[in-house]
Order: sequence, then C-alpha cells, then structure tokens
Amino acid sequence: MTIDANADGNAALPGANDDPTYVVFGYGSLIFRPPPHVIKETPGFLKGYVRRFAQKSHDHRGTPTSPGRVVTLVHQEDWARFSSADPFPHEDVVWGVAFTIDPAHAAEVRAYLDYREKDGYTLERVDVHGAGNALVCSAECYVGRNDNPSFVGSEPLEELADTVWRAVGPSGRNKDYVYNLAAAVRALGPEAHDSHLFALEARLRELDRVSASTVGSES
Repeated sequence: MTIDANADGNAALPGANDDPTYVVFGYGSLIFRPPPHVIKETPGFLKGYVRRFAQKSHDHRGTPTSPGRVVTLVHQEDWARFSSADPFPHEDVVWGVAFTIDPAHAAEVRAYLDYREKDGYTLERVDVHGAGNALVCSAECYVGRNDNPSFVGSEPLEELADTVWRAVGPSGRNKDYVYNLAAAVRALGPEAHDSHLFALEARLRELDRVSASTVGSES
C-alpha cells in the first residue's frame, strides 16, 4: 500500500493529527465486511470513477500461482484510454459506504486496513456524494492504480468469469466475493446500479447452473 500525495485534495488525509475524523470509503469487500470500530455508516457515491474487477488477488481470493480478481477504482478517463472495448463506457458513478471510525481507534484501524489492502493499492482522498448530488464528506479510499503490478486491466467477461469462478484463496471462493458485493451494492438502494458487477454476477450464476446440471447428469 502506498500513499499518493498528488491525488486530488490529498495533502492531508483524514485521520492525520490535524483532523481527528477518520473516514474511509468502501466500494468492495469493505461494504459487506466493514472495518472494526465503525461509529457511522453513510451510503454514497463517487463521481468520475468506474469499479472494475481489474486487480489480481494473490492473498485473499486467490493464490500467487492462481490469482483471483477483485475490484478496484479506476479514474474513468484512464479506463477509457486502455479499455476501449468496455461494454459500459458511460458509467462513471460508483456507490459504496463511507465508514466513520471511532477516533480512539483510528491508528489501529488504519494499520489494519493498510495490511488488508496491501496488494497493489494506493491511498487517495475522494469526495463522497449523496442524495441530490450533495457533497457528504471527504474520505480515504484504497485505489488500485493502473501502474501497480497487480493491475490486469480489462478482460473479456467470459474470461474474467472463468477466472473468478475457479479461484479460491485464504478468504474463500472468489465467486462468493462477487455475490456478496453484488448483494451489498443492491442493498444500498435502487439507484446503486453497477452494470459491470451485475453482468459478472449473472455470468457466474450461469456457470453455477451449468456445473450443477453436469454433476446431476453424471449421478
């Protein structure tokens, strides 16, 4: 995990000594497996980003020899440059949850998250918006930049789904990560749509059905 001092508004990240408020924005597993010592959860969205399964997972949902795939945030303009075949090019809003951490445990939670998000993520400050596009808060966010070694970029949906469906790591099956995330995003509200996430979920469900029917026919 690195800290990007050049990211927008990132001169002083939340939780620093001059600001006792520590807020972290979750857009992946943090939504359904929040950090400890949360005192407030605020659903909201980021503008100008896409959420994509473009990050290898060697340590949670895969292994060093058979990495899974987990989500990362990518600046929409960056994604457009190297993923011209993306079937959802116009979506640039990412829904998630801003978690406010108990100030008494800020250092502990920061260390926990730095370790949890160690596989290629960079810390940025982001603006979180809510109803009526109002600015809700500023938060820290772990982003997998496209120059990190775990970044794989855009993959065809069929290929991505096959990788995810087969991958298993210390934190469990990769496909369960997708199912849990899709359910958590839907629970944020009807406006919290993510075409890429839901398309991958649908393809994985299809692979489950094919596998079940194959096993049944062999019984």
